Amino acid sequence: MTIPLPTLRQLRFLVTLADEGNFSRAAEICHVTQPTLSAAIKELEATLGVTLVERGARGATLTPAGEAALDRARSTLAEAEDLVQAARAAGEPLCGPFRLGVIPTIAPFLLPKLLPLLSNAHPKLKLYLREDLTDRLLEGLRSRNLDAALIALPYEAAGIEAISVGSDEFLFAAAPDHPLAQKATISASDLSNEKLLMLEDGHCLRDHALAVCTAAASRSDFAATSLHTLAQMVKSGLGATLLPRLAVEGGVTDGLGLVVKPFTPAIVGREIGIAWRRGSAREAEAKLIAKTLDGLV
Repeated sequence: MTIPLPTLRQLRFLVTLADEGNFSRAAEICHVTQPTLSAAIKELEATLGVTLVERGARGATLTPAGEAALDRARSTLAEAEDLVQAARAAGEPLCGPFRLGVIPTIAPFLLPKLLPLLSNAHPKLKLYLREDLTDRLLEGLRSRNLDAALIALPYEAAGIEAISVGSDEFLFAAAPDHPLAQKATISASDLSNEKLLMLEDGHCLRDHALAVCTAAASRSDFAATSLHTLAQMVKSGLGATLLPRLAVEGGVTDGLGLVVKPFTPAIVGREIGIAWRRGSAREAEAKLIAKTLDGLV
C-alpha cells in the first residue's frame, strides 16, 4: 500500500507560514492567494492526519505536531535543494545562484579582486554575498542559508570543512612619531610594553592578534568595529596596531601617513580559507572558488 506523501510545495508553504505567523504574508511571499495557501495547509494536515496550525484572529500558530513537522519540512526542503544543486554542479559548476559569506576583515580587500575573475570564468554564476562575523557565517553554512564562506583559519567548528587558500602576514602600524616607528626593524618582542589597539570581541582577527602578543593587547582600552576605524584611531595617536597585509595592500592605510612595516622574523597572522558544510553538494564548487583565489592572497 502506497502511503500518501506531502508535496514539496505544501512543505514550503508550511515553513513560510511558520516563519511569518500570518497566512496573508506567507501567501504573498509564496506568490499565491491566501485561499490557495490555506487550502494547501489543510491538504497537508489531511495527508498527515494531524492538525498542524492553530488559526486565530492574530495569526497562525503551530501545534506541537506542527513544530515536529516543521523541523522535518525544513530538512526535506534543504535536501531537495541539495539534490538540485548537485545535479546542476555535475552538469556545469558555478552556474546559477551561489551564496557566499565573507568576514568583514577580508571582504573589502579580497572581493574586488575575486569577483571579476569569477565573473569571467563562470558567466552564468549568480553570486549572493553576505558579510558577517565568523560564528554567524558558520551557522549560515550549517542551516544551509550559505553555500560557502571565506573565513580566517584556524577555526574549529563541528560539521564544517575548510581548505586554506593562502597566508596573511601581520604588519605593524603606528603614527610616525611612535617610538617603534623609528626602529629599522621590529620584532614581536618589541610589543611587550606597547598599548595595542584591537578590533572588538567577535572578530577572529582580534583572537589571532592576541595569540601573537597577549600581554600587550589585553591592556588596550579601545576596540574598533572595522579595520578602517582601527587605522583612523592609529592615525589619531591612540596607539599602534597589527594589520593584515591583505588589508594594507587593499588600501586600508592609504592617505593616513602611517608607518607600516613587517616584523622580523615575519609573523603569519592567519590563514585565509574557504569553508563549507560537511556533506554539502556545493563542496566541489567551493573548491573551484579556492582555485580562483590562488595567488590573490
